[in-house]
Amino acid sequence: MRLGAEPLALHGGPPVRATLLPYGRHEIDDDDVAAVVETLRSGWITTGPKVAELEAAVAQATGAAHAVAFNSGTAALHGAAFAAGLGPGDEAITTPITFCATANCVVYQGATPVFADVAEDTLNIDVAEVARRITDRTKAILAVDFSGHPADLQPLIDLATARGLLLVEDACHAIGATYRGRPVGGLSHMTVFSFHPVKHITTGEGGMVTTNDARLAEKLRLFRNHGIDVEAHRRQSSAAWRYDMVALGFNYRLSDIGCALGVSQLRKLPANLARRRALADRYTAALAALDGVRPPMVKPDVESAWHLYVIRLELEKLRGGRDEVLAALRAENIGVNVHYIPVHRLTYYRERFGYQGGELPVAESAHETLLTLPLFHGMADADADDVLCALEKVVRHFRR
Repeated sequence: MRLGAEPLALHGGPPVRATLLPYGRHEIDDDDVAAVVETLRSGWITTGPKVAELEAAVAQATGAAHAVAFNSGTAALHGAAFAAGLGPGDEAITTPITFCATANCVVYQGATPVFADVAEDTLNIDVAEVARRITDRTKAILAVDFSGHPADLQPLIDLATARGLLLVEDACHAIGATYRGRPVGGLSHMTVFSFHPVKHITTGEGGMVTTNDARLAEKLRLFRNHGIDVEAHRRQSSAAWRYDMVALGFNYRLSDIGCALGVSQLRKLPANLARRRALADRYTAALAALDGVRPPMVKPDVESAWHLYVIRLELEKLRGGRDEVLAALRAENIGVNVHYIPVHRLTYYRERFGYQGGELPVAESAHETLLTLPLFHGMADADADDVLCALEKVVRHFRR
């Protein structure tokens, strides 16, 4: 790291970078453009053969028997909540350290999300806390692979199996991650992925649910297509016109245009993962020597997908709080972010479910220290070095 002797940009000094480095960004190349153009010139641009091609490719990549595409990660979560049978009077246990969509999908089904605190090391859901919150109303557990680091899946699977529950794994950060040598996606009862542009691969917007259960896969397909039992592509290919609506579903279909992009992007996943891991290693090696910052940890039995690189500030060693450090880094043109505000502290959840704060002390305490550094597979080493230079400059300024 280069020492930053200049005044902070926040105080009128020169910024480390001339332009903003975002925390995440997609990468589209000529192969991706060609794949989309080919589909635009084909006979299908909505749900058609490219959807099945992407589903088969994701199933193969994750080791799952089935993969069902949706038009967003949120829609995929909603589909998983439906397939799990959640409804009024039911509860599903989930983590507060996640994007609100994880909990919202439970509410969409009329069920109640119950938050369990997180483990202090990985900030993934604490299995013991989940066990404490199971009641006779609990129907599912929604674990999150925070930042791309898999949750403690086997104990969660064992707990769910013993109590007759379904484990839904929100792996929207974690495509390409492994747990005990196996890829995420073929382990839990259902696993949800996101293909938003800041993720490892993108379909523009899009998501996927993988499962080894044919019954769950059929429910997912039904739900994404208005609850209609035969999709248009299958009706056209068989010249059939009759259909029936057997459940209340949604139009959550992903287009062939998006899936053509996804098929092309999926071929790049190994390289994208390797680049993210190299950048994460670069950060971790440098931050080991920076007092006042705690790098993320990775358990020995997992490979993180590194969607996010989330540090924790050691505030007891600093004169400012997290927000002051964030503002100073933004002034240096480093697009740091915060992942996440604990869901139970958001206004809707406080007002709807009566959370006051203090219920989940590990998550709430950690939140005050969290800072997400830029990390995406298109970053150059020089970009990462700018992040490290700015972080050292700012932390040295605020150090007690």
